[in-house]
Amino acid sequence: MPLRLPRDPRLFPLVAAPVLGVLGVVEAGADPEFRGSFATLVVVAGWLFASFLVQARYPSVGAVLVAGFYPLTVLLDAPGPGGSGLIAAMLAMGYVGYAAPPWRSLVAVTVAVLVFVVTDVAVHGLAWDSVFFPTVFYPARWAGRLLSRERERTAQLVELTALLDAQRESAAAAAAQEERTRIAREVHDAVAHSVSVMTLQIGGLRRQLDGVLDERPAERDVLLGLERLGRETVDELRSLVGIMRAAEAEAPTAPVPSLSRAEDVVGDVRAAGLDVSLETHGTPRDLPRALDLSAYRILQEALTNVLRHAPGSRATVRVDYTRDAVDIRVHDDGSGAPVNGRAVGGPGGHGIVGMRERARLFGGTLDAGRVDGGFEVRAHLPTTRVHA
Repeated sequence: MPLRLPRDPRLFPLVAAPVLGVLGVVEAGADPEFRGSFATLVVVAGWLFASFLVQARYPSVGAVLVAGFYPLTVLLDAPGPGGSGLIAAMLAMGYVGYAAPPWRSLVAVTVAVLVFVVTDVAVHGLAWDSVFFPTVFYPARWAGRLLSRERERTAQLVELTALLDAQRESAAAAAAQEERTRIAREVHDAVAHSVSVMTLQIGGLRRQLDGVLDERPAERDVLLGLERLGRETVDELRSLVGIMRAAEAEAPTAPVPSLSRAEDVVGDVRAAGLDVSLETHGTPRDLPRALDLSAYRILQEALTNVLRHAPGSRATVRVDYTRDAVDIRVHDDGSGAPVNGRAVGGPGGHGIVGMRERARLFGGTLDAGRVDGGFEVRAHLPTTRVHA
């Protein structure tokens, strides 16, 4: 299985922690100005490391702690702030703008600016640095907010796309039901009525010719057969109208597509003749509506592909609910006769393309290909949203 890169925003401070910690140690050892305070600056680098770890869980608190490295260098009588410290502070301000609510990130950056300004004024007096810090920290937060807004807009577009998809399906279903209703009405009002009238007329004609038909038994049998056929046809037409009207009555209560109905999807495919089993791992939970619809469609399309391309196979469906994602795996053993070669992107490959596009809408992945002599579709759909 190919490596999936984590998409959790908290990865940023978790990576920044060791990188900035090491950068601080390297700077302390390589810069002649800092080399004399190497041991002290290693402590400061450890502070940056720990502060970024805190920021992964508490973005606002972590941003203030990162800024606290400057007064720490003063208290430890070490030179600073160094380049690695300023880089760390700017990255922390950008991340808090991205990950925290707007008002909370603004408060955190303001406190960080005050920590730097007050420390610098206490050490060096009012100077250019007192203006430099807010000049770079606030734009860093603003850049983080821009990224956060773009992510939110992307999520909204995904939700809107899924909503439009559901509305389109609903409109198509409503149009199909309206056509069924129209056909049922026409069958009842026109066809069934006309056949009933013809049957009655044939019966009337037979009774009027009763004396003549006594001497012509073959013709009597023909007329009796036409009467019987007419009555049976009327009964069948009424039965058909009843079925179509029943579908109309059931249409408004049709279940909403959802991965929670995976058992129903598997049952439908099993009823169509496919040997398929379902395994669910983890605790099923409510998914965001758009994601839930796409997960359902991916499962449905993957099973339909097995039924279409390898109808005699035995298939296994596995749905895994994890803390921040849902994984869907559909595997067939390849014992059925393959149709169209089951080539990804080849004939019949548009379903795989569509499933992959659905997964990518949510930052997920979809892999499809031959595994252990059969064919397998694996979808990974993250459920995480913007972390505050």
